[in-house]
Amino acid sequence: MTGDRIALAVHDHGGDGPPLLLVHGAGRTLADWAAVAPLLVPRHRVLAVDLRGHGLSPSGTWDFPHVLGDIEAVLEEYGIPGALPVGHSLGGLIAVQYALEHPHITPGAVNLDGYAWGRLDQYVGLDPAYVGERLAQVRKAAETASGEPLPADGLKGRLARERAMSQQLGIPYELLEAGVLRSLRERPDGRLEPRPERQHAREMLNAVESLDPFALFRRVAVPLLLGRALRPGPPIPGMEWLGELMGAYAQGLARDLAQLAEQRADVTVAEIDGSHAMLLENPRAVADAILDFTSRTIPGSAA
Repeated sequence: MTGDRIALAVHDHGGDGPPLLLVHGAGRTLADWAAVAPLLVPRHRVLAVDLRGHGLSPSGTWDFPHVLGDIEAVLEEYGIPGALPVGHSLGGLIAVQYALEHPHITPGAVNLDGYAWGRLDQYVGLDPAYVGERLAQVRKAAETASGEPLPADGLKGRLARERAMSQQLGIPYELLEAGVLRSLRERPDGRLEPRPERQHAREMLNAVESLDPFALFRRVAVPLLLGRALRPGPPIPGMEWLGELMGAYAQGLARDLAQLAEQRADVTVAEIDGSHAMLLENPRAVADAILDFTSRTIPGSAA
């Protein structure tokens, strides 16, 4: 693996069984796993990490060789190089890439709703040109928001939005609050800014856009669990069209995942009763899908 490694922030959840490494999504932190990890510990040794530029981990050039090198370093440090990587969203793509790079020691990988924005032809019933225009808007909004310092009352407003989401999705507020606080860093001028910084967020977006997830899945030689959210996410003000876009993508994604599972006996597709925020929204369903997969994939991990 190339690239300088960064010493990632790690939460060791304990456990004595076959090891798992939990990897969060873009702009998130290891706090997202707080409700899932305890459900895995009775049968697994469980570590969770903050990716570079996220949470409490240092920043650095953001590309997949560097990120995979960071993960290698963590697993070497803890003496568990053969841990099975479990990732959500961006973390799911990282987990699959890690398995691709380590087929002889990694028993499999779990990708929970990590499919990026897909191909234009995966948006069933929508014109590809229209989809491309809308995705460009999504990319611009993501770039604009990344690394932008919060206004004086920004933290209060952000936590108020998290409280509203807690009520809407049935997520315990303390889980959302912990994620927000871990994702913010104080600048020298005292203002708070979300991580990752804008430069590294752009690098991260570029890295994700360079991937073809399904081409990646087909290259991996170890068993895969591919989870898909069954519920749409909450509407975003000013982007009311996003619901239609994501509904069309969900249809194409379900179709292509089913086809992949038919072609590969070692690919399991799990439909999770939750939105993209499934780790916080339905941790039991997430944990059950992971445990069912590992019981069939890793010797000694069955109940």
